[in-house]
Amino acid sequence: MRRLKLLPLAVLASSLAAAMPSAAQEDKYLEPAVKEAAEINKSAAASQEKINTITDQLDTKLQRFKATNKEIDGLVVYNAQLRKQLNNQLQEVADLNKAIDEVSVIERQITPLMLRMIEGLKQFVSLDVPFLPEERSKRLAELESLMERADVAPSEKFRRVMEAYQIEMDYGRTLEAYSGLHNVDGQERDVDFLRVGRTALIYQTRDASQQGLWNKQSRQWEVLPASYRTQVTKGLRMAKKQLAPDLLSLPVALTD
Repeated sequence: MRRLKLLPLAVLASSLAAAMPSAAQEDKYLEPAVKEAAEINKSAAASQEKINTITDQLDTKLQRFKATNKEIDGLVVYNAQLRKQLNNQLQEVADLNKAIDEVSVIERQITPLMLRMIEGLKQFVSLDVPFLPEERSKRLAELESLMERADVAPSEKFRRVMEAYQIEMDYGRTLEAYSGLHNVDGQERDVDFLRVGRTALIYQTRDASQQGLWNKQSRQWEVLPASYRTQVTKGLRMAKKQLAPDLLSLPVALTD
């Protein structure tokens, strides 16, 4: 059996003492590397922070870019619509300018037309059943006076002429009662007139003792028999809204 050879304690101590300077020397060499690594890590962290900041900025700018593009698309559509409206307005302006140029021509043509219409209406009234003579004559006189006024626009004059024509047309389809004076047996008496469209014009004295009918053919008043008294009274009450509409049995003068 072999025995271990034991070194003296002095030798071991001297060996350890020789080894210690080598470890210290290694730490001396490693310390700069550690410091450099720490600097590198610090620089890398700063770089990463910059990268994160730049990334956030890019995301924000990208969102703004998308929003701006969307707004531009909306403005393109809006501008296209405005362009169409502008073109329509320009066309309207052109049409108005054309109409303004034609106004003077229209005025020169419409004035003689209105004068002829008034004259025709006068002839019609003079040949028509003689109801409301004062009212109808006054309307025609006002129209003739209106045509001489320079402060009234031609459009207003034309409106008034057409209004007079419309009133005369309405007479033909209405039932009307009105009071007035009428010559009965050579005396002026208060009577009630009953107009049934333009078909019949009848008068009745206030005491309902006498009735008369306008004869279109002879253009004269004729006395009505007393048998028509009830129907005439009924017609007057209907025209005054005192009685509900009903059938009337009245004489009608035929014309050729």
